[in-house]
Amino acid sequence: MIKLDSNFLEQLEIVDWGYTSSLEPVSYEQYQQWVDQNNHGVLSYLADDRKELRASLKNIEEDCQSALIFLFSYKETSFSYQEKWEDHRMASYALAYGERDYHYVIKERLDLIIEKLKLEYPSESFRSGIDTWPILERDLAYRAGLGWFGKNSMLINKKEGSLFLIGSILTSLKLEVNNALETDHCGHCRDCVDACPTDAIDPNTRTLIADKCISTFSIELFKDADAPSGIEKSNGEIFGCDICQDVCPWNIKLAKKSTPKSPEDNKLFNFFFSRPLGKVYEELMSWSNKKYTKEFKGTVVERTGRKGMLKNLKAYLKL
Repeated sequence: MIKLDSNFLEQLEIVDWGYTSSLEPVSYEQYQQWVDQNNHGVLSYLADDRKELRASLKNIEEDCQSALIFLFSYKETSFSYQEKWEDHRMASYALAYGERDYHYVIKERLDLIIEKLKLEYPSESFRSGIDTWPILERDLAYRAGLGWFGKNSMLINKKEGSLFLIGSILTSLKLEVNNALETDHCGHCRDCVDACPTDAIDPNTRTLIADKCISTFSIELFKDADAPSGIEKSNGEIFGCDICQDVCPWNIKLAKKSTPKSPEDNKLFNFFFSRPLGKVYEELMSWSNKKYTKEFKGTVVERTGRKGMLKNLKAYLKL
């Protein structure tokens, strides 16, 4: 059994963690069917040669014997900003670390954990990663007993809902696992399914139809494109989408027990939410693509590029 200091993990804002020696996803066959049905849509990186890599952690790290999985909460960000949005919104995870892209922050924190582990296990290998490597992370967290698959495909944890990011460490260390898999606690609830304005959720397979998903449209398409049908019924999501998480009883329950903190001033919030959306659009229209990249370097919205962000704003301004 591996041990990590609870105070150390709390400093890294880790709200739960676990490990598994099960190297193959339990949902891989379902994932293959999802791709075969073309439900991945424009997300080609889920259907190319990296699809086969996701079949086993051994394909990522040859000497992998176990994986440690950590949940990094952004619940405070979510609850803090919910009352601050006016005519448009952004997925709360995007602002979880102020102006910094969460990929950098969580990778740094995972590497700090590795430093600790190397002191105790100097002869073992450790490799950290987040959602950029070809691993079915929610399945990995499920195998570690950290939650179950919600009808919106999110991993749901009984204590933390679904308002967290997943980071993992692959290791050559063989860990004895005694954790039990979490049972399904969604029951007959369809709140996430019914709330999705674009009908992107398939509750029977607990997967998303990617091309209908607002997050796909607003994050993964980098030039002008048609918005999914029904987006006009949403809350003005200009980057990502939290609608299915906002209505989840497990997150609502979590909100009742949490005390939101005052939102911190940062470049993203001040630029996108301190004035009407039309004004944001006008300013971005006056910028060059190069200026956009320079201004938002190292933030999550760097990914969309200026053209992609203008496409998002146009969807709600009906331009």
